[in-house]
Amino acid sequence: MSNYIPKNLEFDQPGRDKLIQGITKISKAVKSTLGPRGKTVLIESPEHIGGMTITKDGVTVANSIFLEDPVENLAVQMLKDAARRTANSAGDGTTTAIVLTEAIIKAGERGLTEKNNIAEVVKGINKFSKIILKDLKKNSRKITKARLLDVATISANNDKTIGKIIADAYNKVGKNGIVTVERSQNHETYATVTNGIKIDRGYTSNLFITNQKNDESVLEDTLVLVCDQEISNILQIENILKPIIQQNKKLLIIGPCSVNVVNTLAANVVRNGLKLCNIMPPQFGYKQHELMQDIALSVGAKYFSEKTGDDLSLLSMEDLGHANKIISGKSQTVIIKNNQMTEEIENRILDLKEQQENTEIVSDREFINERIASLSGSIGAIFVGGNSDIEQKEKYDRVEDAVCAVRSALEEGIVKGGGLALFYAREELNYISKKTVNDDESTAIDILMESLCAPLSQILQNAGLNIDDYYNVSTTSDSWLLQKLDEYNVKTEERGDFFKMGVIDPLKVTKTAFENAVSVATTILTTNAIITHARVKE
Repeated sequence: MSNYIPKNLEFDQPGRDKLIQGITKISKAVKSTLGPRGKTVLIESPEHIGGMTITKDGVTVANSIFLEDPVENLAVQMLKDAARRTANSAGDGTTTAIVLTEAIIKAGERGLTEKNNIAEVVKGINKFSKIILKDLKKNSRKITKARLLDVATISANNDKTIGKIIADAYNKVGKNGIVTVERSQNHETYATVTNGIKIDRGYTSNLFITNQKNDESVLEDTLVLVCDQEISNILQIENILKPIIQQNKKLLIIGPCSVNVVNTLAANVVRNGLKLCNIMPPQFGYKQHELMQDIALSVGAKYFSEKTGDDLSLLSMEDLGHANKIISGKSQTVIIKNNQMTEEIENRILDLKEQQENTEIVSDREFINERIASLSGSIGAIFVGGNSDIEQKEKYDRVEDAVCAVRSALEEGIVKGGGLALFYAREELNYISKKTVNDDESTAIDILMESLCAPLSQILQNAGLNIDDYYNVSTTSDSWLLQKLDEYNVKTEERGDFFKMGVIDPLKVTKTAFENAVSVATTILTTNAIITHARVKE
């Protein structure tokens, strides 16, 4: 019995009350950040620079919260899981997910009676949730360049400067391109876009440098050898070196070379003016193998790999790829290619996108994004600066959210923002409620009808306003037309159409936040017993 751990048990309503208390605490902290008039949160944490951070990022706030009561803390962990899954899938919408979860739970607690079969009510919530998702998709629109700017600006907490930087970067890299976020070495925030493949490996010898001013090896119209097996003797690649030297061509070797081979190549560059460069393969293990396959496919080279038993002695000129230009620095290499995308590359990109959809691990999703970007030949990087470490961290969180939101918008389109798309989805439920539904389904509709107001209501509340003063929460037929003509922009204090005003959200963000909220809320509503480790009181 050495592993025996005593447990505490909570049952029925008292247990659910504690769960709701935990939900209320984390939700109160997180939902204060929602919308253009949302507030920032100050967090004490040894994991952040200076022991603290200031943020408006919902998932950062949520991740910092741990409660002393074990049952309340279980609820917090469940809500954090919903926020994390939303962020992992759509990159944004974590606060909306938490607001919706709390709203569904509290509406359920108020709406459920002894007459209801909770299992049937939950079944109804899941059934009608699918109708809401269809309604969101039906009312979505494809994204345009102008709307791309709106999404980026809103997701960056209405920072127009950052929004423009992100939108410009995405417009340059295109739909299949990738935009990464990195920390700037100074106070400025700016973007760079590379039309090619970026490899996080630099030259293996500074004798390969051709541009002394920038410490770079720059070669144009270059042949490319791609291999993962070590070239330990220069004679292994004699078949290609001879014709390259004779025809005065240039060569980039992406592969491990022994010290002797690197020195021999470097000596020929210095003494004989040959145009050669060597870099190590990027990444390690399976990631290296996959990236090298992508690089070979992009430049049109054969990939010589130990894993497939290829023999470098059989290497010929036909096995080499081609790049219009390569720029190799101390720590990274950019391969620029202007050739058209082949059908083989397009198919590989489609396969990777499908693989990404089935991957839940954030690091793996990001790695697949990098691969798609490499294959499509467009890479953007936004470098986030700040006047202090705390300012840079806060801005970095906003930029990262905005970049992910734009990516989601490009994937599935946009809907009206500010919680309005969910608010309008109530119309479909209102129509269904007038049909023949049983008591449990009617309760499920009432729970969803009430909770779908929550994000819009919270955004107005954070601005010191009341939803009843700006929208008709009632779902009578006369009021629906009125509220659709009466959309109120909290930031500008103007009325009009949200699409025209640029108040928009990615469909994927809204959809994912709602799906994850329903999942967590229905789990808590059907919980009847809670088991936690007994804490020893000192």
